[in-house]
Amino acid sequence: MDARAIIAAVRDGDGLTPEAARWFAQGLADGSVSDAQAGAFAMAVYLKGIGIEGRVALTMAMRDSGRVLDWQMPGPVLDKHSTGGIGDSVSLLLAPALAACGAYVPMISGRGLGHTGGTLDKMESIPGYKTDPGIDGLRRVVTEVGCAIVGASGDIAPADRRLYGVRDISGTVESIDLITASILSKKLAAGLEVLVLDVKVGSGAFMKTIEDARALARSLVETANGAGCKTSALITDMNQSLGHSAGNALEVLEVMETLTGTAVNEALWDVTAALGGVALALAGLAADMDEGAAMIDEALESGRAAETFGRMVTALGGPADFVERFPDRLPSAPVTRAVLASRRGFVQSVDAEALGHAVVRLGGGRLIGTDKVNPSVGFSGLASLGEEMDKGEPMVLIHAATEAAAEAAEAAVRAAYVLGDSAPDEPPLIHERVG
Repeated sequence: MDARAIIAAVRDGDGLTPEAARWFAQGLADGSVSDAQAGAFAMAVYLKGIGIEGRVALTMAMRDSGRVLDWQMPGPVLDKHSTGGIGDSVSLLLAPALAACGAYVPMISGRGLGHTGGTLDKMESIPGYKTDPGIDGLRRVVTEVGCAIVGASGDIAPADRRLYGVRDISGTVESIDLITASILSKKLAAGLEVLVLDVKVGSGAFMKTIEDARALARSLVETANGAGCKTSALITDMNQSLGHSAGNALEVLEVMETLTGTAVNEALWDVTAALGGVALALAGLAADMDEGAAMIDEALESGRAAETFGRMVTALGGPADFVERFPDRLPSAPVTRAVLASRRGFVQSVDAEALGHAVVRLGGGRLIGTDKVNPSVGFSGLASLGEEMDKGEPMVLIHAATEAAAEAAEAAVRAAYVLGDSAPDEPPLIHERVG
């Protein structure tokens, strides 16, 4: 077996066998497959597809290209993955809530990609928090606390790390086959028993239409279940920021206000409860999704999720008093500027992707891989779809490092918001369940 034969088979529409997938994934991991061959393989998959059998084979082969964790826990091992959006800090609420309900959550997360925020970038806005504790550190914290939000170590799915970089420069990022294998190989390498997926749809999502979101959700669910992990997905709305804030420390602040009950964001809460309900039902910790959602509600309302979050932060190097002192512990930007409504009217539409790019340009994300993220910048007080505004009323509060950056962000915000004379129909938070 060799790379040329495998590439030719995919190119000719003959698919990808488990044996070929294992050979190619190992070659990606150890370097025996060249960048040119990796790019040709990605393009062949992009153009011809490999079907559900090929997706399962590639996912499992990339999972097995590195270390696969094995947990011996008294409760089920769960995780959640979101396809990305703006103001989406659900992971920070869901991980401790699931842990408070008896699950164990090794949440291996990523950094910002394009216009979307990254869970690791958000957690790193907490002073001292370490997202790279290594496998032994991950095991310790999950065992002691019940959850840990960390990054992938170098020996988790190395074939995916190599192919991911090749896809970025070969014009094959959009392949559902490759997206599916990339997402799931890392998640399944964490040794999960249950996975719940949050597939975003709308102006701030990678999938703009419900048809595209549904196709990705089905691919992910079928492949993960085919690989032996109980999985279901919710398609949730991203036609506006999920939270009222967008930006790393600002989103953590909103999460902590919700966890502690000082200022609850209902949209964040509702999506968290819905995803948690699905996960707990799949894991057998709840009789059905409704009972699971009620368990998540109770974990949030009682403060048990907040207490678990605080113990996780401390265990990973953050402040021991973070839950009590979070407003003082998070960084703040030196410049704030309110964007005032230019007329009376209702918020008719929001270009959420444009807002995400504006956060990146403020310094809240990376334009190139070597950029350093400024955790303090972003937006707060984001006006919601259908909200009625008076002329001169603040639509958004900008948090910036400089006046010039704030001015540029204001222009972006004004371009992203459309005000009209009538309120639009608001999209549902949760469109449908797949699986």
